[in-house]
Amino acid sequence: MAQVGHRVDYLAGFCCPVGGLAAGKPRVLCHDNQIYLSNGTEYVYVYDQEGRLMKAVYRFPDQIWHVELLPFHQQLYILCAGVGIYCVSLDYQSRLVKQTDGEENDCFSTVLPMGSNACTFPDATLCTFTLLNDVLVTLSQVQGKWCMNLHKLPSPEDQENLPRQPISHVDITTCTSNDGDVSLAHFLPVLCCAFSPGTSDSKEGLCHSGGFILEEPLFSLLFGIDAAMLDSPMILCGFPDGQLCSVPLKSLSSLDNHCCEDSPVKILHHLEEPVVFIGALRTEQKSPEAEEAPAFGDLGCDCVVALGHYGKMVAIKATQGEEVKVPELREYYLQGPVLCAACSGGSRMYYSTHSDIYAVDLDSPTPDTEKLEDSPGTLPSALSPASLSICSVVALSLSSRESEGESELLALSAKGRLMTCGLCSPDDTQPVKMNPNKAGQRIKELLSGIGHVSERVSSLKKVVDQKNRALTSLNQVMNVSAALLSSQTGQKPITCTIAAHWSRLLVQDTLTVSCVLENSSECSLEHGWTLCAHLFASSYDFEEGSSDSAAADSGTSYTFPIDQLLPGNKTEVTLPLGPAEGFKLELPITVSCSLYYGLQEILGTVSESSELLDDLLSDDSPGLSPDREGICLPLKEVTIDILHCLRLAGGSRGPEATPPAAAISLPMDPLDTFLKLSRVQSDLESLEGREELVPSALGEDYLAPSVASIKVSSELLRTALKDTSEGSSLCCTALCWLLADNAEAATLQSKDATAVQGLAPDGGEVQLNIREVTVSDLSPAGPIQAVEIIIQSSLLANMCQLHHAVVRRIQALVLEQAAQDSSSSDVRMQYLHQIQANHEALLKEAQSLRDRLCLGNDSDAVVEKLLHVYQQLRNPSLVVL
Repeated sequence: MAQVGHRVDYLAGFCCPVGGLAAGKPRVLCHDNQIYLSNGTEYVYVYDQEGRLMKAVYRFPDQIWHVELLPFHQQLYILCAGVGIYCVSLDYQSRLVKQTDGEENDCFSTVLPMGSNACTFPDATLCTFTLLNDVLVTLSQVQGKWCMNLHKLPSPEDQENLPRQPISHVDITTCTSNDGDVSLAHFLPVLCCAFSPGTSDSKEGLCHSGGFILEEPLFSLLFGIDAAMLDSPMILCGFPDGQLCSVPLKSLSSLDNHCCEDSPVKILHHLEEPVVFIGALRTEQKSPEAEEAPAFGDLGCDCVVALGHYGKMVAIKATQGEEVKVPELREYYLQGPVLCAACSGGSRMYYSTHSDIYAVDLDSPTPDTEKLEDSPGTLPSALSPASLSICSVVALSLSSRESEGESELLALSAKGRLMTCGLCSPDDTQPVKMNPNKAGQRIKELLSGIGHVSERVSSLKKVVDQKNRALTSLNQVMNVSAALLSSQTGQKPITCTIAAHWSRLLVQDTLTVSCVLENSSECSLEHGWTLCAHLFASSYDFEEGSSDSAAADSGTSYTFPIDQLLPGNKTEVTLPLGPAEGFKLELPITVSCSLYYGLQEILGTVSESSELLDDLLSDDSPGLSPDREGICLPLKEVTIDILHCLRLAGGSRGPEATPPAAAISLPMDPLDTFLKLSRVQSDLESLEGREELVPSALGEDYLAPSVASIKVSSELLRTALKDTSEGSSLCCTALCWLLADNAEAATLQSKDATAVQGLAPDGGEVQLNIREVTVSDLSPAGPIQAVEIIIQSSLLANMCQLHHAVVRRIQALVLEQAAQDSSSSDVRMQYLHQIQANHEALLKEAQSLRDRLCLGNDSDAVVEKLLHVYQQLRNPSLVVL
């Protein structure tokens, strides 16, 4: 289309929050040189355009979501979020403070507060509304469903006797609910009314409520012959999920408050993105003089348009078919995101983005010489938006100044500036002779244009800088991701070392885990990266395909933002591994570390982040985070067991070392201490005179130490640990291998130790003894030399944890050796079958004893027998070969 000429004039500036005004809620209306403005805050302003001064300022309890004017009754209807709809009379002159004649001031000294008790239609669920002469149509969201209500508007004399209950209502179901989609939560629905030419006698307020008149063929084709015969206005609704539907007003007014079998709601189209504007245009002009004919005359509009937030637009028009007129629907894709839009009286629609205001013309593209008088035009196959060079406008309104014969665009910028833009075609601009008055006006216009261009350049520069920073961050993220994902099997350029150690915290020792992140790559980890550590209880299942997902759900996560980690540098974080007060530490615990980068900060919305991830990574990519909002790169996963946490006798503890924190997590109540000591004293007195029954040393709960043993082939250990022996005995090498991840075991190899004593995290005593033994009857070739690992603890729980830790290391060792050497050892199968049969019998006996224990039969004897069976199961006659 031809370039649209315009003249920008700044009127006033209004307060706005930090970051500017948000689109969707500001509203600008104009009537008889009076401008009614809501900037999305709790204020509504009345501004006199001719006198350039503020007439009134109203303050409401919360944000203003929608404003409509009823000029015939001189009333302003205002929707306050979470409160309801207010009806404000425009007879405000008696309440204003008189100002000095000739004084021009953009600020207003008197603010009229509007309390919640002044609300005309209180309803906290209301989202939008529209006015139709004597009725009010509201749209609210209740329990995930949209509800349309019809209210009767009272006359100005009946303000005290308002009907609070709606006349009727109808429920509207959309495809998705705003509650389930965070990206749609800040969008409000759009509501307006369409009339047929003979529907209403009074059409004065249509332009102030977004309503319009449609010519008869389009009205019948769009809404059906029934609606045309009823001569009923149609309520058009656009929802945040993209659904566009209609409801006949007469059908709505005839419904009662009960359920109806046939819903009057008709779905017209689905934009698949939030609807931000519904309007109508006149695309066929009868004569050149009628090019800017008002849309609210008897001629009516012949095209309905609906615009989505991301730029998708649908236009519906009635075109001449072979015999009758048929509906024509076309979809266009404009530059988005769209902040607001407005329709002129002719074929032009204006819409605003962050960077500019554009004008699109839907007039028939057929030249006038080829047009037939009885053949209407069709919609253009493509649109060519024309720029107005006005950026960051969040509210638009188009009014007609008949005295000057031109259209005027009223706009509110994101910085709170109210401006007018006079629109005219370049053909209408004729050279005129300049005089001093016109020269001054021209200079004023040029200066205003220069100021606006400067503001637009500043806004565009800010957008460009933001995109450059986003591209730089994305490039760095992709480099780090490629470096880590391409080295899954070898040494990673970014590593994380996880180790458990004891540290001194106040007056007691605490078990902690340190995670050292080292950057050996050529990339720098900048702001935005986060080191994530997840702690969860590990399963005791030794099966290869076992999953710890269920346990992971109940774990604890820690996040550490990374400010900057240059190549070659490292950073360390410490996590508390000890349990909360009053609870026992459950080992083993798995510590999983990963790097996370959230893309929402640099890309904006969640949908844009998800779309970029879909383009960069496949659904099964290891770098895709579960929430699909960022990139998650796993670094390392380590299982911390009791061997990591043992406090060895003669280790690195200082002379003033205290018991572990878990062992003294809660101070005992004095009364509990007294009662416990009294019970111990009474037990000792009852055993007086029977010294043979008193144990030599009272252990935990008066039980003998629990013992388990594991035999491993000496040849297997010698082959697997040949690189770490360094002249030490095989038993010492095996002990150092088991305690390799323990920080206090550094001096064991130098002492050639084969046994070690220590304390578990809960303070229980444990002991590891390793000796060489000879096993016969297992191999037909003769006796087998083996290493026996004897595990002993005063607490059964500690012995079980220690046995599990040793078995887990031996299992990993066997799997590693089996991958290198597939030859199998020569063993006697009959001997193995006998051992298997013995263990199956012991398992059956253990199950029987556990059933008897549940029934409470002879509990002491059953417990003692069950412990004996468990000890036999943990001391098999097998040898790990």
